[in-house]
Amino acid sequence: MSETSGSEPGEATGLIEDFGLQVGQAMGWPPMAGRAAGVLMLSESPLTMTQLMSTLGASKGSVSEITRLLITNGTVQRYKPAGSRQFLYRWRSDAWIGCLVHQLEQNVRLRALAERAQAHAQDLPAEQQDRVRHMGDYYGFMVRRLEGLLAEFTELSAP
Repeated sequence: MSETSGSEPGEATGLIEDFGLQVGQAMGWPPMAGRAAGVLMLSESPLTMTQLMSTLGASKGSVSEITRLLITNGTVQRYKPAGSRQFLYRWRSDAWIGCLVHQLEQNVRLRALAERAQAHAQDLPAEQQDRVRHMGDYYGFMVRRLEGLLAEFTELSAP
């Protein structure tokens, strides 16, 4: 793969396949999303949709869906340079912070759901009330911990 640096093409391909398997499984993503993450993380420069399609051996629709997933998860940026007609995709320099922000946002939404559920749980049987309360406890805990992790990692990542 000519877009990556510091490795032979076979090594880069093997690493990208490993990303596809490991990142895909760990995040609950399709393997193609993990491969795209690997391609963009290892790329020396931003890539066009056409380059991603070629590198991944995937259709435009598939690459479009996968890049949207990576953007939503905070790791990839889509942008159009001044004077260009094409969008480019690149791994964000703060991708891991973006990933933590995404996780925090998801947990905040689920904590809010738990709070709304608790407001209506008084009419439920005791067991279901406990389940709703535990949901609120869990997401409250997760939000507090993720906020702390984000602050700590942001400080560690500062230049």
